[in-house]
Amino acid sequence: MKKNYTFHKRKVWIVFFLCLLMILCLIGRLIYLMGFRSDYYYEKAEDLHERERDIKAARGEIVDAKGKVLAANKTVCTISVIHSQIKEPEKVIALLTEKLGISEQTVRKKVEKISSIERIRTNVEKETGDEIRNAGFAGIKVDEDYRRYYPMGTLASKVLGFTGGDNQGIIGLEVEYDDILKGKPGKILTTTDARGIELDGIGENREEPQKGYTLRISLDADIQKYVQQAAQKVMEEKQAERVSILLMNPQNGEIYACVNVPEFDLNEPFELNSGMDAEGMSEEKKQDLLNQMWRNPCLNDTYEPGSTFKIITMAAGLAEGVVSLNDSFYCPGYKLVEDRRIHCANRRGHGAQNFVKGAENSCNPVFIEVGLRLGADKYYQYFRQFGLMEKTGIDLPGEAGTIMHQKKDIGPVELATISFGQSFQITPIRLAATVCSLINGGHQITPHFGVEVREDDGTLLETLSYKEGKQIVSEQVSKTMRMILEKVVSEGGGKKAYIEGYHIGGKTATSETLPRSANKYISSFLGFVPAEDPRILGICIINNPQGVYYGGTICAPVMRTVFENILPYLGIEKEAAQETDAVRTMDQVEHLLSAE
Repeated sequence: MKKNYTFHKRKVWIVFFLCLLMILCLIGRLIYLMGFRSDYYYEKAEDLHERERDIKAARGEIVDAKGKVLAANKTVCTISVIHSQIKEPEKVIALLTEKLGISEQTVRKKVEKISSIERIRTNVEKETGDEIRNAGFAGIKVDEDYRRYYPMGTLASKVLGFTGGDNQGIIGLEVEYDDILKGKPGKILTTTDARGIELDGIGENREEPQKGYTLRISLDADIQKYVQQAAQKVMEEKQAERVSILLMNPQNGEIYACVNVPEFDLNEPFELNSGMDAEGMSEEKKQDLLNQMWRNPCLNDTYEPGSTFKIITMAAGLAEGVVSLNDSFYCPGYKLVEDRRIHCANRRGHGAQNFVKGAENSCNPVFIEVGLRLGADKYYQYFRQFGLMEKTGIDLPGEAGTIMHQKKDIGPVELATISFGQSFQITPIRLAATVCSLINGGHQITPHFGVEVREDDGTLLETLSYKEGKQIVSEQVSKTMRMILEKVVSEGGGKKAYIEGYHIGGKTATSETLPRSANKYISSFLGFVPAEDPRILGICIINNPQGVYYGGTICAPVMRTVFENILPYLGIEKEAAQETDAVRTMDQVEHLLSAE
């Protein structure tokens, strides 16, 4: 009997302790929920009685180097209806049909739909939104937000890019710097009943949006506008497919202008700029045409650079010491490599010449010889050393990479053609960035647009910085390169880029597109000023010009015109024009190289 009593007593105590433990757990849980999670559950409870409507934040502005606004915001409206609050449905339908230009059937379907809220249209002009609001019909909600607006229309369209309906960047700087520009959305909180239907006559709570930061870029709107006009003019004159012109500072990589005509209207980015009627066109075809229209050929497309690439061969040969400036060459109009005869542009030949004269003449056999002296291994080494196998890191999306043979596949013929800029492909920005590094004293730069990030009131938040690479050639080789390229403009194939009073260096090019049988050409000129201390580098590329297509004939004059107009604007003044000072002598050049 006593044994049974003890057993039952033990069971009672066990049950008691279990109950006590459960109570303590419940108390602990209650303390946790009420003390530590109260804010969270308060918000959840509020959500049961409040409906959110987002308010778009105004995007930060994009301004040019001088502070001119390139991308701004325009106030627009979103029109919605709340079924439970509508008292005069027919009048509401008639008003929205008239003001929004939507079919009555579409409007009626949304107005008569029993739901908490129905959105009728977004991005409605503010004037129209005000008219709808002032009509005073119950059940219509007019919320103000923002749409991107580009005051200069087509200016730098493929650089700036544009935003979508959600106000997020799609292409260009708009997407690259979206985190800086997009801001923080606000909210409109309205009280609802248990069914989630907004209650009329009860005030709204607002959380105001925060505007995005301002991005200042290196692009100069005045320079861009002039260069864009020059590119458009030559495109029309030569009936070319497109023209690209890039201007940048070779010392720090800042880009002053990036033109790719035909440009497109940033305020109507889904309208084709070709004049082609999109009616009846499949969505797939239209989207393909739009994608082509939005491409930035300076960095999205590759091409065979042709003779402008001889600058690279020249730099590698001088740096390695396989060629000296007074080395003698003979050009009969071709060079035999293995069993293949590779012609010079001058089929009659240039005869006997030294290396500098070969550069002035843009003689293929001279540069083939330099490439062969380097050999595939060394040439490939310099190709990498100069950064040509890497993307530049420019602050725009979609940069293409270089298309190059694998080293094991580079035989004598391939090496010969590479040496004068054929049988591989590169982007214009990659070529321009590398040449900048070769003429600025030998240090690598990163081409870029972004300069500063500021608050809306102008307060500086951040100065953007970019990677500076290694020294790729010596200062002496860089100086020698500048002097040789100056002679190319003053005495060689780049004469049509010459401007009295300025020391200009540069190189022309004419390359044939693939397939060769198409007889389509790309003409180009790359130049820099002043030759002694380059402050601006420009490259002009004309795709498939009609008639005369030589780079020295049609591209060099374009760059001359551009330089004539923008050099004074940049504060680069003419020097005293003395014949003896205009061009460095061979002895001076040779002395500089030997002093290394």
